[in-house]
Amino acid sequence: MNFVVFVAKRLFKNHENRKGASQLAVNIATGGVAIGIAVMIISVCVVLGFKQEIKDKLIGFGSHIQIQNYQSLISSESYPIAVNDSLLRIVRSTPNIAHWERTCYKAGILKTEEQFKGVLLKGVAEEFDTTFIHKSLISGSLPRFNDQKASNEILISETAAKEMKLHTGDKISAYFFDNGIRARRFLVKGIYRTNLAELDNNIILTDLYTCNRLNGWQKNQCSSLNLTLSDYSKLKETTQKLAKRINVELGSDIYGASFTTMSIEDLYPELFTWLDLLNTNVWVILILMIGVAGITMISGLLIIILERTSFIGTLKALGARDRSIRHIFLCFSLFIVGRGLVIGNLLAFLLIFIQKQFGLVTLDPQVYYVEQVPLLINWSYIILLNLCTLLISVCVLVIPSLLISRISPIKSIRFD
Repeated sequence: MNFVVFVAKRLFKNHENRKGASQLAVNIATGGVAIGIAVMIISVCVVLGFKQEIKDKLIGFGSHIQIQNYQSLISSESYPIAVNDSLLRIVRSTPNIAHWERTCYKAGILKTEEQFKGVLLKGVAEEFDTTFIHKSLISGSLPRFNDQKASNEILISETAAKEMKLHTGDKISAYFFDNGIRARRFLVKGIYRTNLAELDNNIILTDLYTCNRLNGWQKNQCSSLNLTLSDYSKLKETTQKLAKRINVELGSDIYGASFTTMSIEDLYPELFTWLDLLNTNVWVILILMIGVAGITMISGLLIIILERTSFIGTLKALGARDRSIRHIFLCFSLFIVGRGLVIGNLLAFLLIFIQKQFGLVTLDPQVYYVEQVPLLINWSYIILLNLCTLLISVCVLVIPSLLISRISPIKSIRFD
C-alpha cells in the first residue's frame, strides 16, 4: 500500500475514536460538506422539477410548435389556416416531429341566471393527445372530440366552475358574436385544473366541429396546427427548419393565408424568462454552499495540523519530505470530504423521497403554478456536483497544507 495513503488511513481511523478539538473540527468539516452537497442537490432538483412541471403544462395545452395564420399575431381575432395534404406532407417529413393535431379557437361568453364570464372556446379533434388533460381532470370525463359532428359537450376549468357555480352534468348557455349573436347550449362533461391562471381562467375545451362552425370556416380550416417533438432540446432548430420549408415550399395556403411558425417559448416568453431566472438563484446557492464547505474544511485542516505538530515533526525527523506530509493530510482531508459527500447524498435523497411520496412542502398554486414543491432527479447533474465539490475542496485545502513546510522538527517534537 502507498505510504501516504497508509498513514492517512491510520490518522483517519485514530480520529474516529478520539476526543478533542481536532475531532470536533473533523465533525464540523464533515457536517459542512454534507449539508452543502445536500442543499445543492435539492436546489438543482427543485429547479429542474419546476421547469419540467411548467413546461409539461404549457406543452399539454399548446404543444411544442404552432403553425398559425400570420394575421392572428397582429390582431386580437383568430384567423384560419388550411390544413391539407401539402402542409401535412412537410410536417411528417420534418425530423423530430412526433405528433400533430388541429386546434380551433372562438371567443365567447358563458352565462347562467346569476353570472357571466368571457371565455376562449378551444376545439380539438380525435387526434388530440389527451394524456395531459386526463392528468388534470378532477371531475367527470372528457367530451367527445371530433371534426364531423357536434357533441355539445365542454370541459371547463375548476376556476370557471367555481365562479359560475357549475358542476359536472350541468347545462349552460354560451353566446358568440360574429356579425350577430350565436347561442349554444352545452353540457358540462368534466372539470379540469392545471394551476396555470393564464389557461384556467379562459380555456374551455370542446370538439373541433362546433368551434369551426361558430367561426364559419371550411372543414379543412383551423386556428393552428400544433406539433409535438420527440426531442425538446432541438426545439429552436426544428422550428427554424420547419418555418423555412413551409415558406419556401408553400408560402401560403389554398385560401391565400400566410403561415407563421412559433415555438412554445415564443408564445409564452414571460414564463420561460421566469424559469431562466431560477438558474441565477441556483448559482447563488451553489456558490454559497461550496464556500461554506470550503471554509469549514480549511478550518478543520488547520486545527488538525496544529494538533498534530509533534507528529509532523517526528515524520520530518525520520526523513519524510514536506511534499509527502502535505499529501498525507490532503489524503486525510479527502476521506473527510468523501464521508461528507456520502452523508450529504443520503440526506438529500431521503428528503427527496419523502417529498415525492408525501408532498410535505406545499406551495400556493396561484403564485407558483404547482401545489407542492416538484423534484426532478438528473443523475448527470448530481454526479457533476459531487465531482466539482470534491475537486474544489481539494484545491482550497492546498493553502492550509503549506503550513506544514514552516514546522521545524526540533521545535515541533517538544510542542505541547
